[in-house]
Amino acid sequence: MEARCYGAEESFDADLRTLRFAPSANDQRLRDPVVKEKSMNIIVCIKQVPAKDAPLAINGNWIKESEIGFEMNEPDSYALEEALRLKEKHGGEVIVVSFGPERVKQTIKEALAKGADRGIHIADGNFAQLDPLATAKVLAAAIAKEKCDLVLTGLQSDDHGFGQTGVLLAALLDLPHATIIMQIDMLDGKMKLKRELEAGWFQWIECPLPAVLSIQSGINKVRYATLKGIMAAKKKEIATITRESLDAAIDPSEKIEKIYVPVKTKKTEFLTGTPKEVAAKLVEKLKFEARVI
Repeated sequence: MEARCYGAEESFDADLRTLRFAPSANDQRLRDPVVKEKSMNIIVCIKQVPAKDAPLAINGNWIKESEIGFEMNEPDSYALEEALRLKEKHGGEVIVVSFGPERVKQTIKEALAKGADRGIHIADGNFAQLDPLATAKVLAAAIAKEKCDLVLTGLQSDDHGFGQTGVLLAALLDLPHATIIMQIDMLDGKMKLKRELEAGWFQWIECPLPAVLSIQSGINKVRYATLKGIMAAKKKEIATITRESLDAAIDPSEKIEKIYVPVKTKKTEFLTGTPKEVAAKLVEKLKFEARVI
């Protein structure tokens, strides 16, 4: 079986369930891999989301943020942990990028306390209303200003749960991308990745650097910030830039009109007639009203 992905040719080994990427002749970037054992500069995109135990009060097309607490998006914490482990093994720098209002800096500080080297805060008070494409455009504009070997994101966010930002980010940066990553091994300037598939299956692929990866939750055990790390974070840089300064077009392709809690109701209806007539009425209601058949 042959296919193409970012200028790469694929071959499938049915016995090993392994997918290997080989650079094609017309892709200059992939023909110049990163030097073996080179230290890695890694950017991690993290999002601040409402705390899991926060009582969510609805205010039109969003929630009342003034009445709840916020925390780091859990899937992004696994991406951060994986970046820190890669830095500890290969050297380099971990940069965290987060997008949102002033409160987002607290989540950046948490990442710095865990071991990230510096942070970038993209200031925007209207962040919650942006769709995944607009968000990815802003992140891509900020990341393009940095020199990095790898960009990591969580698989999806705990609030919106679109699961699209990482994929869109890779397309905008014109970089190879892989999703649902469960293991990352560095081999001769490229990566050997373990992807989680359905029904308990896994897939091994080889991917060149630089690249964008979406990390699966559970890939590792997330560390806690130590007292030493918390003290060290106070001296680490958090650069704040405005969304407008990035000159990223963010015309939304979708808009949140309203959010609401679904109302649960119960209704009992008695069907009368002969058994044949009752059966016909029941089928009609299941098909057109309940829409379960």
